[in-house]
Amino acid sequence: MSAPTVYDVAERSGVSIATVSRVYRTPDSVRAQTRERVLEAARRLGYVPSGNARGLASRTTGVLGLCFPDYADPDAEADAEADSDADDAVMLYSDQIIRGMERAARRHGYALLIAASLEGGPESLVAKVAGRVDGFAVLAQTVPTEDLDVISRRLPVVMLAGPREIDHLDHIVVANADGERELARHLIEDHGLRRLAFVGGEVDSPDAEARFLGFQQACRDAGLPVPDEPDLRASMMTQAEGARAAEALLDREPAWPEGVLFANDQMAVGALRALERRGVRVPEDIAVTGFDGIPLSRIVRPSLTTVRQPIRQLGEQAVELLVQRLGDSARDPVSLMLPVSLIHRASCGCG
Repeated sequence: MSAPTVYDVAERSGVSIATVSRVYRTPDSVRAQTRERVLEAARRLGYVPSGNARGLASRTTGVLGLCFPDYADPDAEADAEADSDADDAVMLYSDQIIRGMERAARRHGYALLIAASLEGGPESLVAKVAGRVDGFAVLAQTVPTEDLDVISRRLPVVMLAGPREIDHLDHIVVANADGERELARHLIEDHGLRRLAFVGGEVDSPDAEARFLGFQQACRDAGLPVPDEPDLRASMMTQAEGARAAEALLDREPAWPEGVLFANDQMAVGALRALERRGVRVPEDIAVTGFDGIPLSRIVRPSLTTVRQPIRQLGEQAVELLVQRLGDSARDPVSLMLPVSLIHRASCGCG
């Protein structure tokens, strides 16, 4: 069966070929009603827009893609601007994935194409990447499930993080719940802390939710009250959000928590700085922990106790699965869980 073409989409949606092209290249130039009709026709047909039809058909572009939302952290960028030697230290989660994928792609003779913006909507993001690569990795919650399903009929797709929403796709996740459970257990059993607070992300952040489940389990195991929800939720999980969360917890005086577990390192770093500004000692007054193990966690003061996940390995493994799938499209889908490790440092009273 031949792959559907732009002509098929135009005929199905009742518009011109030029209109179909504009929907993918400049979506804002097409009326919303028309744009949705074209995209629905494309989804039903299984059409994938291509910037290089010949390369798409033969899968010989020599390029792999990575799609992730561009959640920049202005405070981390300011750190890098203030210290030109700090670039590596402020590498964040997505930076580490990119570095891992680049290294593995180069090893296999591929280049890497990155789409890190949701400007124009997820369909625009897909259009920029899917037709120009041999296969691509997608970070959870970046592209709608129905669009991924369509693309995966034509190209190998690996899902990074989050639940396995499409059974026939390769999938890689890290042991989020296990890591957070061990971190909370360390604070409870080794440091004797009982009043703990968890600062999570939005409900649709799968990694943050998995980490909260691990926190709940640790509380349950220790016979402590098990919260139904995180004490606070942050929308972007940035340093600024972490600082705001710390301020909000301090405003609950005198009922401060003895320890605060943040769903990622960026928020924890922001909290450390906010607590210092308020004259709160870490860890003497409040212990603070993060999750991810980004390089910045080593150099903040006090150094941050965290759970290190193998972020670069996540990127490298994504490439390995894509290359394997390109070599054998019929093999069974793979679901991997990468291990994490607890890093004891000064912010919890260790080190």
